Amino acid sequence: MTVGSLLRGWRQRAGISQLELALRADSSARHLSFVETGRARPGRDLLLRLAGHLDVPVRERNALLLAAGYAPHYPQTPLDDPAMDGLRDGLERMVAGHEPHPAVVLDGTYTVVAANRAVSLLLDGVDPQLLTPPLNAMRLTLHPRGMAPRIRNHRQWRGHLLSQMERQLALVRHPPLAALYEEVAGYPPPPGLPRDEPAGERAAFALPLLLDHDGRTLSFLSTVATFNTPADVTVSELAVETFLPADRATADVLHARAAERDG
Repeated sequence: MTVGSLLRGWRQRAGISQLELALRADSSARHLSFVETGRARPGRDLLLRLAGHLDVPVRERNALLLAAGYAPHYPQTPLDDPAMDGLRDGLERMVAGHEPHPAVVLDGTYTVVAANRAVSLLLDGVDPQLLTPPLNAMRLTLHPRGMAPRIRNHRQWRGHLLSQMERQLALVRHPPLAALYEEVAGYPPPPGLPRDEPAGERAAFALPLLLDHDGRTLSFLSTVATFNTPADVTVSELAVETFLPADRATADVLHARAAERDG
């Protein structure tokens, strides 16, 4: 695709007129029209400004630059690069600080790059083969030999996760993510799935994850945090997910498990 067609697609997705976008980016509607129709080539700085005002994901900002004939602006540094040592240490301290609540750090394809000790509660009963690194959160959650048989509201939670991936795929062209979606969307439901699932009345303000554990049902709310103004593709796609107790009984189990673990 041309840079003009890509830019027009992002502008239309944002619901912004050419005039409004041009004013925000200190350009003119005429020039922007010429860019979108291929009659003009945008400057590198203008293209980055336009992408910023349209909230284009960092990965796709590089795609815009490449389509316009420029080199990518944002690096994609592997997390095991020595330059990422400080970031990795900070992430590990962050998830440790969330204990006794389970917390993980995920990359752009849901690979687990850091996790705290409380996550072990979520993984009770998971097939050991799925726990061979690198761990993938979507596989662990939706695989029939993963967490799926213990998820009381499996249909609801599966629908939430697949919709989340679909929204990501609508924003970024990332073949590994697309392949993962096709894989997990094709998993069969766990055997014995109840016809009528709990409606999530324990936390009516948000969809909870209802998880069987030692004969009781635990209820969690998931929160996700990302980095502001990332300047690296890898960092832009990192997410810290924390599972907070949605009721007192779940909180009590988490605190009791932490106390037992810590002696």
